[in-house]
Amino acid sequence: MLIAIPTEHSPGERRVAATPDTVRKLIAAGHQIAVERGAGHWAAIPDDHFSAAGATLCDDFAATVAGATLVMKVRPPAAAEIAALPAGCAVLAHFDAWRYPCFAELNQKRISAYALERIPRITRAQAMDILSSQANIAGYRAVLLATQYYPRFMPMFMTAAGSVKPAKVLILGAGVAGLQAIATAKRLGAVVEVFDVRPATREQVESLGAKFVEVELSAEEKASLENLGGYAREMSADYQARQSALIAKHATQADIVIATAQIPGKAAPVLVTADTVAQMRPGSVIVDLAVDTGGNCPLSRADEVITSESGVIIAGHGNLPALLAADASAMYARNLLTFTGLLTDKDGRYAPQLDDEIVVATRICADGQTLAADLQIPASPASQPEPADATA
Repeated sequence: MLIAIPTEHSPGERRVAATPDTVRKLIAAGHQIAVERGAGHWAAIPDDHFSAAGATLCDDFAATVAGATLVMKVRPPAAAEIAALPAGCAVLAHFDAWRYPCFAELNQKRISAYALERIPRITRAQAMDILSSQANIAGYRAVLLATQYYPRFMPMFMTAAGSVKPAKVLILGAGVAGLQAIATAKRLGAVVEVFDVRPATREQVESLGAKFVEVELSAEEKASLENLGGYAREMSADYQARQSALIAKHATQADIVIATAQIPGKAAPVLVTADTVAQMRPGSVIVDLAVDTGGNCPLSRADEVITSESGVIIAGHGNLPALLAADASAMYARNLLTFTGLLTDKDGRYAPQLDDEIVVATRICADGQTLAADLQIPASPASQPEPADATA
């Protein structure tokens, strides 16, 4: 079948959904590959590397997807892009499905959509898990971003001019991004504390040399936190009040706060309040990885770095993996390559394994219908502007 790899046009998106390595493997499996010119530019992949791997280069989005059975993307297609997609094709992307606005357009063209952020956290799916692969990069880059704005050293220094204390870093959320942030901050010599609602993460946190901070739980709360499939969940109002007090105590003593806490399908929880920010030391830094879903800090602004009235620097960046586009693309492309094996038969034809739990979980549109009952589908706009070019 023909697989299309278009250029990403979402603002700030530098990644691409395939690499020359995955193109070679897809061609070896019997597929034809069309790549839009410039698709790999920001990921340090020249067009001739794709053509050398066997892909056909196309001049624009419409030419790239023409006749495609499968379209691989990083970001989901905007309404203008859907208009150019072949009717009945399949699209793989990080749809962020719970707030995606174009289901009506997809269904009108009977396009099958696979939201890869919905891949279940099971052992068999690890090689397809785009959230884990990209969160790993985000956690690493978040700490480096914090060092860019933090006006002091991270490690302890003892010099003839005096001693410098190590920075104290508080990481909110011990998922994949949080764990990588711990490891990176520790490598840079910081003292690290970590908060997570899931007591089961304590062992991982402490194995990386960080201190685990937790809210005291009742027996009922402990039971409710079991069997969550690796994800955090929304907690009771009483728990949230105790959590807020605990985080405020540790955040006001921290030099850097890396906020990574997100709840699948919901707005991010507010963990660092405006009052807490006001009590933090001038020059402290907050990096909010959840800014695109509301933010862990209400003062965060998407893709902006602001300074609060009290002198706290708040960096809101919802797409940190795009800042390391080469490695992020390589990992994402391998995730998609593995997932594609669930959508094809032994002869390479499009034949999704509809009884497979991974396919069932990710298949959000097919045959003109929205399939995922848990999605809170926003009203589809009558029209959307043409996608903007990616920015530096």
